Amino acid sequence: MTRRPGSAVRRDESGSVEIVIKGARFTEADAEAQVHGICFKTGPPERVGVELEWLVRDPRDPALPVRAEQVAATLAGFQSHSDDEGYPGQSAQIVRNEFPSLPSGASLTVEPGGQLELSSPPAATLGELIEVTGRDLAALRDAAAAAGLELCGYGLDPLRPPRRLLDLPRYAAMEKFFDRDGPWGRQMMCGTASVQVCLDAGDDGASPSGYRSRWRLMHAIGPVLVAAFANSPLRDGKPTGWRSARQQVWANMDPGRTRAPGVQALGGDPRDAWAAYALDAELMCVREPESQDWAAPPGVTFRDWLRDGGSGPLRAPTAEDLDYHLSTLFPPIRPRGHMELRMIDAQPGDGWIVPAAVVTALAGDVRAADTAMAAAEPVWDGSADAQDLWLRAAQRGPADPQISQASKQCFEAADAALARSAAPARIRRAVADFTERYVLKDRCPADDQLDGVT
Repeated sequence: MTRRPGSAVRRDESGSVEIVIKGARFTEADAEAQVHGICFKTGPPERVGVELEWLVRDPRDPALPVRAEQVAATLAGFQSHSDDEGYPGQSAQIVRNEFPSLPSGASLTVEPGGQLELSSPPAATLGELIEVTGRDLAALRDAAAAAGLELCGYGLDPLRPPRRLLDLPRYAAMEKFFDRDGPWGRQMMCGTASVQVCLDAGDDGASPSGYRSRWRLMHAIGPVLVAAFANSPLRDGKPTGWRSARQQVWANMDPGRTRAPGVQALGGDPRDAWAAYALDAELMCVREPESQDWAAPPGVTFRDWLRDGGSGPLRAPTAEDLDYHLSTLFPPIRPRGHMELRMIDAQPGDGWIVPAAVVTALAGDVRAADTAMAAAEPVWDGSADAQDLWLRAAQRGPADPQISQASKQCFEAADAALARSAAPARIRRAVADFTERYVLKDRCPADDQLDGVT
């Protein structure tokens, strides 16, 4: 859909789209319709993708800070296109925040602390995703090694304090926003990494392939995924008391943009829940192309901005502002047309294959989905505060008895689903090895890090 800059979008009861001419006021109704129309793109759920974030470090001394020039050198060999946040006269790629493309078409982005994120193109099958992304990762690792760096799969930097490399208005405003509530925002921006699994939303029906069912399933098993793949127990070289200190960081940040929708919202229409969540979240930044100060006034939500309509200190909001605002929301599962699962810590080596396989198997097989929902029910039963369960999973990991039992059932169901789908042997073997090494022993990758700490 193409629309004019600054125009508004309205939908009538039939769902058809009307483009409102430039200059028309963008209202609450326009914003709700826009979020409704883009959060879930319905259709047969077939594709899968990943977004793999990596900490980068000097393998000779992991405690050393990384220089921006080293990150830029890693990206230099890949085809690039510039992000529109760049500024004339700043020639370094890392400053312009260019988005290089890998041979497959996957994109590379740089996070504020120099972390690298590989975003795969959507794949038709899990096997295709693993094969293509594996080749891309090999190329990226080689480029990092040539620049004197290595990709490091931890959810939270275990040694280095957060340090921002990117000097862009978005990140300066983000830093200012999060600094109001302590050091957690800087840790998130500059010292965390994740495995994000991306799935088609699903169709518009009531069956397990419908987006409503898939949305509920992903939230139901979310704490199980947090615990099973927890891989961030250290900060400043010392145990934090959490298996996933990355989730601890998220839990201490603005809850209006980091927590999952309430349990009650999962029983209704996810589109309504997400529209309300998005409009009620505080503004993090306001884009001003002629300025490098994008800081937003404290306490102003996007809904407040819409109601103000430009009569206060802020200019009138636009449809593009709403699109940008949506990119500053970070719940465990973010609807972006597809579903983006954000709760999984970065994994060492090729460990990212396992969460990608488990999530795909549980979401794509009716029997496995039913088993996973049944397994998650006792975990959620009696949980008055949904946030408590996410925190319990992050702190205790699979050592929590209820989460342990649910993990075993989910991984067993995933293995059976992978067998029914004739998944490549390499993928099934990776899931089986992870299950034997961790799940059946009530361990997670964080325990390996803790074993090495004296």
